[in-house]
Amino acid sequence: MTLWLILAGNSIAFGGLLFLLSAGFSLIFGLMRIPNLTHGSLFMLGAYFGVSLISRGLGFWPAAILAGLGVAAFGALVERLLLRRLPGAELAQVLVTLGLSFMIADVCLLGWGGDPISIATPPELRGASRIAGLAFPTYRLGVIVIAVVFAAALWGLLEKTRLGAMIRAGVDDPAIARVVGIRVSRLFTIVFSLGAGLAGFAGVIGGPILSVYPGLDQDMLPLALVVVILGGSGSLVGSFIGSLIVGFLYNFGQAMFPELAYVVLFLPMLVILVVRPQGLFGRVAP
Repeated sequence: MTLWLILAGNSIAFGGLLFLLSAGFSLIFGLMRIPNLTHGSLFMLGAYFGVSLISRGLGFWPAAILAGLGVAAFGALVERLLLRRLPGAELAQVLVTLGLSFMIADVCLLGWGGDPISIATPPELRGASRIAGLAFPTYRLGVIVIAVVFAAALWGLLEKTRLGAMIRAGVDDPAIARVVGIRVSRLFTIVFSLGAGLAGFAGVIGGPILSVYPGLDQDMLPLALVVVILGGSGSLVGSFIGSLIVGFLYNFGQAMFPELAYVVLFLPMLVILVVRPQGLFGRVAP
């Protein structure tokens, strides 16, 4: 029973980290219809930015925020200079984002080397907390709280603000959104930048759990893809529920069926694609 509870707690914490990564990815894909294959690289780039900032004496939380802002600015440039020139060219978008991810990986390897780098847990979240008689790492509880706070903030942004209404309109029907005067191109930049910033921030937050190493991008990108497929593109609720599902599948699969871990992870995705291609909470594309 203790093992199951520990696995469940770790799954929720990992699901919270996946939500920070996949929420922006889902909105990018839902609004822009771009399968952004650089998203895992943005996660890794943010983690390396955080490593550099922390090594220069900056605190963990300021480093995480600044890394997120830096990756957000980089994402805005990518959207403005590259992806905006490829509207409706799905194959070109895939190739450009895939090639950019390889270039980011090479730059990170050149700049930070090939050895794994650990990010120290912030002092205020070190140690363990006891819940129902079980000791659980305090930092993982912190990750869960951060994910819930960001989920609530993103929900408020999408549901309670004018910008959120425009984003939802762009996701539901971009053609009609343009007709009623919404500048969808500006939304593209805002959403892409927001998604990139969340990925960069998540990279630093995940550092104490995952560490930072070459190939981190390729480890995280498939998980984000599975989350979006399960939850549905453009759906914040879908991203949240999908992240928890993938967190449980990933952790329990690794622990209980290590030889079949990827079968456990990807089989539900295949079933969803066949039975409900738009995802659990997605809408049929217009």
